[in-house]
Amino acid sequence: MPQRFQFLAPVLQSVVGGKSAIDLPRLNIKSEEEAEAFLNGYGFNLKDEIQVKKIWYYHRRALVLMEEKLGIRLSEIPEEVRDPKSLVDIRKLLLWASSDHPGEKHLQRWSCTLLRVMHVFMHAESDLFASFSEEIQKQILTPIQDCVYHDGSTGLTFLKRPEKVGQNGGEQIGLQGFEVKPFKTSSSTVIKLLAKPDALAMSVYDKLGVRFVTKTMFDVFCVIRFLVSENLISFPHIMPDQSSNNLYPADLFIEVANELAGRATGLSEDQIDKYFLKRLEERKDEFGILRKQNAFSGHDYRFIKFICRKLIRIHPIGQKESFGFFFPFEVQIMDEKSHRSILSGPSEHEAYKERQKMAARKRIMPDLESQ
Repeated sequence: MPQRFQFLAPVLQSVVGGKSAIDLPRLNIKSEEEAEAFLNGYGFNLKDEIQVKKIWYYHRRALVLMEEKLGIRLSEIPEEVRDPKSLVDIRKLLLWASSDHPGEKHLQRWSCTLLRVMHVFMHAESDLFASFSEEIQKQILTPIQDCVYHDGSTGLTFLKRPEKVGQNGGEQIGLQGFEVKPFKTSSSTVIKLLAKPDALAMSVYDKLGVRFVTKTMFDVFCVIRFLVSENLISFPHIMPDQSSNNLYPADLFIEVANELAGRATGLSEDQIDKYFLKRLEERKDEFGILRKQNAFSGHDYRFIKFICRKLIRIHPIGQKESFGFFFPFEVQIMDEKSHRSILSGPSEHEAYKERQKMAARKRIMPDLESQ
């Protein structure tokens, strides 16, 4: 076949065919020179000792995750692949991952497996959060936390502007709980990315987040109104394709709120919620829920979730000018009833994590898992 018409199908599928590099069955590297050029294009210069050490660091991190999180015994992995003393030259991994020699089939599969995990680790630990985590957390979380007021005398927690605490003016929303989600570790991020069937790009939007728990369903929407009106979130920075709402349809909520606006005086919180639920029952066939697909979540997990981006400003020491970048964070809001269902079923969360791990394991070694 004339060389003009020769194309590498797997590579072309990855570049413009919508297939992740993680899911390619093999590489196509034929020599140490090609392997070194590939690594240079990837971002690592083998002539730089610090960068070479970084590659070996990811080699070690990948093996630890495979053993401790994915249940892969190190003894299953060929020594030539897992032991740096046997491997010596990291380029061998690329050459074995490209091999179609029958005698190197075992090495080829395990090299691909290890490289897949290393690849995701490199992305997970090379983002802006790794460099500016303290400043990112401060700029996103502090304004929100400042508006969560705990009254020591009554034991009650409210969402309210700090300068208006103790005053009659300003909206005040009772909270049953407020949590700052611990930011995802590298290991949990890697497992999530490997498990996601649509993880074509290295994107995790919930490394950082908060959760509000309200007494009623109606108050869930009041929290949203507060966050927007007090500019704690900027709604133009919401990522619409990442939003979930299986608590109450937004369009119907507006309709019912307008119905109640002129005659809700004197209604208790319980009566308001019952009215909303009654109208939902009457018209549930007209409205669908907005739920971002997640193969690992339980269907009874009822909440509102969205991803907002915050423009972070960083002023490097010694520099005259600052620079900015957008960073995403997750907001979850649910009522007390929904939150109780989570607390009463911790095993469901464990099952969720286990499903993720199994999906990640299957993705990094599809051939080995099918044997």
